[in-house]
Amino acid sequence: MSAHPSRLRAWMLEGLSDMARHQQGGQPVPESAHRGQRWWRVMCLTGVDYFSTLGYQPGIAALAAGLLSPVATIVLVVVTLAGALPVYRRVAEESPRGEGSIAMLERLLSFWQGKLFVLTLLGFAATDFLITITLSAADASTHLVENPHLTSVLHGHEMIITLFLVALLGAVFLKGFLEAIGVAVALVGLYLALNVVVVVVGLWHVATASHVVTDWSSALTAEHGNVLAMVGVALLVFPKLALGLSGFETGVAVMPHVQGDDSDTEEKPAGRIRGTKKLLTTAAVVMSCFLIATSFITTLLIPAKEFESGGQANGRALAYLAHEYLGNAFGTVYDVSTICILWFAGASAMAGLLNLMPRYLPRYGMAPHWARAVRPMVLVFTLVAFLVTWIFDADVDAQGGAYATGVLVLISSAAIAVTIAARKAHQRGWTIGFAVISAIFLYTTVVNVIERPDGVKIGACFIAGIILISLLSRLARAFELRVTSVTLDDMAQRFVRDMSHRRIRFIANEPDRRDMAEYRDKIQQIRADNDIPAEDDFVFVEVTVSDPSEFESGLTVRGDVLHGRYRVLTLESSSIPNALAALLLHVRDASGQRPHIYFEWTEGTPFANFLRFFLFGQGEVAPVTREVLREAEPDRARRPRVHVG
Repeated sequence: MSAHPSRLRAWMLEGLSDMARHQQGGQPVPESAHRGQRWWRVMCLTGVDYFSTLGYQPGIAALAAGLLSPVATIVLVVVTLAGALPVYRRVAEESPRGEGSIAMLERLLSFWQGKLFVLTLLGFAATDFLITITLSAADASTHLVENPHLTSVLHGHEMIITLFLVALLGAVFLKGFLEAIGVAVALVGLYLALNVVVVVVGLWHVATASHVVTDWSSALTAEHGNVLAMVGVALLVFPKLALGLSGFETGVAVMPHVQGDDSDTEEKPAGRIRGTKKLLTTAAVVMSCFLIATSFITTLLIPAKEFESGGQANGRALAYLAHEYLGNAFGTVYDVSTICILWFAGASAMAGLLNLMPRYLPRYGMAPHWARAVRPMVLVFTLVAFLVTWIFDADVDAQGGAYATGVLVLISSAAIAVTIAARKAHQRGWTIGFAVISAIFLYTTVVNVIERPDGVKIGACFIAGIILISLLSRLARAFELRVTSVTLDDMAQRFVRDMSHRRIRFIANEPDRRDMAEYRDKIQQIRADNDIPAEDDFVFVEVTVSDPSEFESGLTVRGDVLHGRYRVLTLESSSIPNALAALLLHVRDASGQRPHIYFEWTEGTPFANFLRFFLFGQGEVAPVTREVLREAEPDRARRPRVHVG
């Protein structure tokens, strides 16, 4: 009966040890044999997310800006090329292992405020990536349902189709998603080629029907007056077009896949950085050309009512033109390619989530061990995607606000991060430029939140959920031994070798004045409280709390002889009980003897002391040290002894 659950557990956690082995300091360490892929191939991997927005971006732009859609799209392109692109080229320089702007900002803050800030950004990142999955699947189902050959059969079943596509995506990752670049290259190549055909045919119809341009320009002038008024309105509606900025964060996240030079090192991967910059620039330029061209032809050739909810161009403007001007056969091929790339955009987002979340949460102690494995996280993300799809009723327009909020918050944080980095590097010109870009994106974010508060609401739900689950997980793992390694200097090793020939006794001491009287009085008190013979000697252990918000860390032990007679081991750790427990277990394994450690009782209520331990790494040290030892070593005969007087 137990064999089947054991096999299931092993399958679910498959790859956990590999992920742990390839993590160092929370960052992935590429294998030396990994050569990576050419930058243009990796561009297609991020492009399934970025380029797939052509499936719905022209329709969203038309709904937001109406006749002004091409002008508003030009504003979007200017912000993309002059704002987002320089920001993420700098992010690529600062985080060449794909950590992104979150890691850049993490380095600026410490303690709990740093962790909470990172968790907040992770909430918005989860909003961005998860809504990418659900919105792309919803738009794929729209393309499927609106196909003339299928609309009578599938109409009204958008929710079921979207859930099926999300489940299919989860199934792919459960089976094993090892190499997506080849598939991405084929999908992006086909999709962009078909879009070139649609754009060329659309421009031909605009050119041959001259009245179309005349009617549009006349209506635009009548509605907005002059060019300055048009630009002003375009700036105001720009936040609604922010979906066209998606893909940059994913572009940085896939950096480890970019092939570098033979001379690249992990410290200075110059070739990888150069390739990633080419990737980001090429993707931005290609996408900008498509955005301008598609917004122009869709605005001029599609009746305004068709963009609205229930209209044939809602969420599928280019597919509408493909069917209208190239026939249902070509339109069906276009629909199939759009459905595939939209569905695969969800794969890109899922890969981003699996790359991002295990990098931070387990390291903070804010997720269980299984969160480092792919398959359990895939199930979690798939179930959350089901919930989001149900909440938004698989509606593309309804999810636009949440998606734009996640995208804009991440881009704003990236702009702020590179501004700080430029300032620290004393680059005055870049600092001013990035500060202006940061102000633009912050303005855009605020306007988007005010106009579409549903985006920040769903983002707040993700943030609250991540923080709550994280704190509960950390609470559940409070007594876990979380020291990754113990290193003793020469003097500390000498102390351990000397004590190994007799009973090993440590005194846990909270350092105060560190004068001779402090150590003399402490030894006298411990001898009296525990009735220890005068001939037995002690070694003091003193732990200084560094950053109590850190969960896992290595331990370095230094040995000193103070006042010519008192041997003292000094340690720095995020938690006093964990450091002491790790030291005791290490000494036991090194010497072959069970060490003893002696404490005093701490004044105060147990609950208050536990909170001090949970938040600040100290409190009632003696019982917590014993509890950590009990969990780490179930065999009482081998467990180090804890004495409290």
